[in-house]
Amino acid sequence: MEVKWIEDFVALARHRTFSRTAEVRHVTQSGLSRRIKSLEQWVGVELIDRSAFPPELTPAGAQFLETAQGFLRRLLAARELIRAEHRIGLEGLNVAAGHAIAVGLLPRLIRRIQTHFRAVNFRIIPTNVHDSIAMLLNGSCQLMLAYERAELPLHIDASRFISICAGNDALVPVCAPTATGSPRYALPGSAANPLPLIAYGPGTYFSACLALLLRDVETPPVLSTCFECDMADVLKQLALNGEGVAWLPRSLIETELAEGTLVPAGDKRWTFELELRLYHDSHNTSGSLRELWAALAASETQILDI
Repeated sequence: MEVKWIEDFVALARHRTFSRTAEVRHVTQSGLSRRIKSLEQWVGVELIDRSAFPPELTPAGAQFLETAQGFLRRLLAARELIRAEHRIGLEGLNVAAGHAIAVGLLPRLIRRIQTHFRAVNFRIIPTNVHDSIAMLLNGSCQLMLAYERAELPLHIDASRFISICAGNDALVPVCAPTATGSPRYALPGSAANPLPLIAYGPGTYFSACLALLLRDVETPPVLSTCFECDMADVLKQLALNGEGVAWLPRSLIETELAEGTLVPAGDKRWTFELELRLYHDSHNTSGSLRELWAALAASETQILDI
């Protein structure tokens, strides 16, 4: 049994619909449904009457709800007590970020902060966007660094989770060069010669970014997916191997572009600009964290020079 199953169940009892609960819990509706089913299998009985609309708690579900709510209250209270006893101000901060950010951009941010706050130690937690948001929501990290675009918001409570711009990046289409240095696969491709696409897995933030770019581009490219993976690092290696075109964060391939081992597969029309934002929970009562945040927010320039 996982604690998040109980949190899902309590949230479903509060919001009464799978769609709204999935949105609040930052999971897909099908993923929420699977987690509720897993909880029911662990308890041994059905907790939700799915034949009713909106779904209702079964008698066993109503009985379990009271226990679940009490369990979560005690668990969170114990966590806060332990944290309070061991809190050491800015001597340790957990920072959650996507894998590509953790490799390319986050080290720069940490160096910038440590020029002003030398006593700060960081624990970097590479994860996906959805898990980063969940960690910020449940207090497992103090800071979150994430890509954002107006058309693809993160759906996070802006009144509680405050953010500042930490720089800019972009998804750039790249591929291995030919012997003469030109792109081996040049956009947009053609029906006779579709370009092999090294793609992000469905449901990832970068996949949504690419879909938005290709939807709005004036001349749609002719692509044929040859590989698929959620991690930009893997796509980068496949592009270096000459397997096809990949849209990669510019910050992740600066060295390869400078050395010519990767080259742009198209001009600026095919580039997708992204903003990098740093988030923190305004409900966090740590005076040291508030001091750090105030200093960062007061900066007249972007934190990162990208």
